[in-house]
Amino acid sequence: MTVMTARTVREIVVENPSATRIFERFGIDYCCGGSQLFEQACERSGVSVDEVLDSLQMEEETARAASQTHDWQNEPLGELIAHIKNTHHKYTREETVRLAALLQKVCSVHGKNHPELIGIRETFGWLSQELMTHLMKEEMVLFPYIARMEEAVIQKEPVLPAPFGSVQNPVAMMEHDHDSAGAALRSIRKASNDFTPPPDACVSYQTLYKALAAFEADLHQHIHLENNILFPRAIAMEKGR
Repeated sequence: MTVMTARTVREIVVENPSATRIFERFGIDYCCGGSQLFEQACERSGVSVDEVLDSLQMEEETARAASQTHDWQNEPLGELIAHIKNTHHKYTREETVRLAALLQKVCSVHGKNHPELIGIRETFGWLSQELMTHLMKEEMVLFPYIARMEEAVIQKEPVLPAPFGSVQNPVAMMEHDHDSAGAALRSIRKASNDFTPPPDACVSYQTLYKALAAFEADLHQHIHLENNILFPRAIAMEKGR
């Protein structure tokens, strides 16, 4: 604790960008107030040092756990679905809200000198809406069917007919959505010069680009698990292979 409280807020977020989520939650200014010592920043925001430290530790442990590898090619599909929902869907929902607020903040300060930010905000706004609809369709339609199908196969019971004909039909729609999301992210990456902040970028601006890069990386992993593992395995299971 002594080591952490003796450091500045800026030092903490530079070393661990995910700490910005915790600071935002507690109202700690890591941008203009980045030179504050951690303990002073907590005091000025009226929050408990211990509570913020606990949250920072939990965030670090969550990131560490998410980085552990699994052989999803051989794990039960139900476990893979739970992982996708609890890790990637949860992250996507939380980060779209956080990034929308960051984009609004950065655009209000830097939008005049960096008009590309306005385009990035518009593209991300569209992407966020598309992703929310996409996640809902997966969680309410496709994922439950795959889980029921796997349970039937394990119990050696007949698989109930899918309301959408074949699992390949919603899979094709989800993959199309993935392609559209990928194109939007490529557009954002290009507009942001590969998420490279300009020389006059403040800490919030830098945090925004780091967060967008992290969002892209997570979505790539998310899409990989679905397109390359979950969907092909579900299709093969439906065909009885």
